Amino acid sequence: MSESSSHPRPRPRAGATQSSTAIEAIKHYILKERLQPGDPLPTESQLCEALGVSRSSVREAVRTLVALDIVTVRHGHGMFVGDVSMRPMVESLVFRGLLKPGDDYRGLRDVVQVRMTLDEALAPEVAAAWRGRTSAELDDLVRRMESLAAAGRTFSAEDREFHSRLLEPLENKLFGHLTEAFWAIHTQTVPLLGAPTAEDIATTAHAHGAMLAAAEAGDVEAYRVATREHYAPLLTVLERV
Repeated sequence: MSESSSHPRPRPRAGATQSSTAIEAIKHYILKERLQPGDPLPTESQLCEALGVSRSSVREAVRTLVALDIVTVRHGHGMFVGDVSMRPMVESLVFRGLLKPGDDYRGLRDVVQVRMTLDEALAPEVAAAWRGRTSAELDDLVRRMESLAAAGRTFSAEDREFHSRLLEPLENKLFGHLTEAFWAIHTQTVPLLGAPTAEDIATTAHAHGAMLAAAEAGDVEAYRVATREHYAPLLTVLERV
């Protein structure tokens, strides 16, 4: 674990434990070496020697970093850089929503409002990315959603894929990651509300077609209107419960 001028090793904070010092040092090492998900990390013994901390402190640090998806441990193979995904945030928010299920679904309403705000804010980027373009895959997803809605069936898988593909052309990939994270929260907590009505299903399916048409036309305001239509049935249900 050699030093680099681009990422000097952080100094231990006053009162920091060996474990917290080890956590910061391991994160620093990943950044300094420009490691990517799946790249190997030093062994436990090498970390102890390089950091000057006990084996128990390193193990505690690794457990914390595993929980944060920064490090992954493959038994018999060693430690590697994790996916650094938003899974910990998703799990925390899902649990927060489930912890007080009788609290007027405040947690779920918060998630839906944040997700809708993000989608509306992305309207200019989506319109610019899709203006003048078409997508056979997205057209097919809309047709499948409309067909399922006509039969009174929900379409969670198609809905999720639609939003993922719609954001693919955007340069800032964090938008896609955030949307995926909020979608995971959404799909894990919405079943608490019970089955949606046939009218709600049809409205949501139609909104996807309107969102795609607006994006391909480069119409920012129409895209925002379609986004609000997309969330309207869910917000209505949340207000009702």
